[in-house]
Amino acid sequence: MVEVKGQPGPAPRGPYIAVITDRTANMVIRGIMLFSVGVFLALVLNLLQVQRNVTLFPPDVIASIFSSAWWVPPCCGTASAMIGLLYPCIDSRLGEPHKFKREWSSVMRCVAVFVGINHASAKVAFANNVQLSLTLAALSIGLWWTFDRSRSGFGLGVGIAFLATLATQLLVYHGVFQYTSPDFLYIRSWLPCIFFAGVITMGNIGRQLALYECKVIQEKTHQD
Repeated sequence: MVEVKGQPGPAPRGPYIAVITDRTANMVIRGIMLFSVGVFLALVLNLLQVQRNVTLFPPDVIASIFSSAWWVPPCCGTASAMIGLLYPCIDSRLGEPHKFKREWSSVMRCVAVFVGINHASAKVAFANNVQLSLTLAALSIGLWWTFDRSRSGFGLGVGIAFLATLATQLLVYHGVFQYTSPDFLYIRSWLPCIFFAGVITMGNIGRQLALYECKVIQEKTHQD
């Protein structure tokens, strides 16, 4: 049998599999990072709400050092991971890559504004709940306009805020926790504004992490 030298063999599959593996691993890492950020923000913001007597948990539930029900941080972390991973996927599906203020300094400012909005809901005294709700709604929309400005971001923010508000109403209705001065179907009327601002914030973090991942993959591709 004559061996033919120089004949090209089958195309190697190693680099392709490596890229897929890297993307899967990077998505898992992004999810873990988003989960951690969500847990941290939940602990800090929920502690603020409890200290200001906005949210009340049963005495046996708040016996921990963080003064928070054990299930709140994991739920917020899971929701944060899902939102942060969903935003760049939606951008990719729509063919509209988000390029507005894509730097970490902008993301950090967005987080600071979100914490400030939550702080205002618990500490700043307003004449009535309607004035508070309108103010927080304006601040939340301003946060979206300043750091996002995408139609997909606004749509997801409104949709997820609605679902989160509905879930909170069900939890309060079943006595899991309560608000000191509910003024809208067992909850506070400004709660959807907080959820909307939180969705925009976690979406921005998720987009920034995805952008960093793309840059790293592109650099590896050029090096290979």
